[in-house]
Amino acid sequence: MTTFALIHGGGGSAFDWHLVEAALRDRGHDTVAVDLPTSDPQAGLWDYADAVVQAAGTPGPLVVVAHSWGGFVGPLVAERAKAAALVLVTAMIPSPAETPADWWARTGHATSGIDDEYELYLHDVPRELGERVLAHDRALAEKMDMDRAYYEPWPLTAWPEVPTRYLLCRDDRFFTPEFVRRHVKERLGIVPDEMPGSHMVMLSRPGELADYLVAVLPAG
Repeated sequence: MTTFALIHGGGGSAFDWHLVEAALRDRGHDTVAVDLPTSDPQAGLWDYADAVVQAAGTPGPLVVVAHSWGGFVGPLVAERAKAAALVLVTAMIPSPAETPADWWARTGHATSGIDDEYELYLHDVPRELGERVLAHDRALAEKMDMDRAYYEPWPLTAWPEVPTRYLLCRDDRFFTPEFVRRHVKERLGIVPDEMPGSHMVMLSRPGELADYLVAVLPAG
């Protein structure tokens, strides 16, 4: 049995993954999703990673799945836990010594021009579900203070030696397909996998995402 460590994005929470967790467990796997310590102004990137590692324990094969801003945390978890695989889901890809704050300009990410939060992130998520998740995450966001983590240089000197996949979501309006294809090529030198879905694909297509994650499990 494989354990999937599911890492949420900035402004998100472990609750974002609840449908994927259920789908992965239905497929015979274990999951762990934790709220990152975003309310602690003293918490740095390694503190975020260690919160995930501690929650995962020592279960055996571990696949780290990182969404959006969680791309700055996922490789640290993979390095610390000696993960079997790392999957980035429409995620930021850090470079050594780059801060999350600097990532936007350094990668040439352009703003979407979409002001409506729902239309930008969740446009294909059922409305009742999307509003429920937004309400939950906004309550946590009111206590959020990520100053140290946001302005801290990414601490690894190179990408961890772990099999890495990237999932591009073709309907993402925040990290658009055109941007992601270039970003993945420049930072990882690989071609991303693709599926339909918005930035919050774990809510709009949880079963399909679970199938993808199971399919990319490393052999053995």
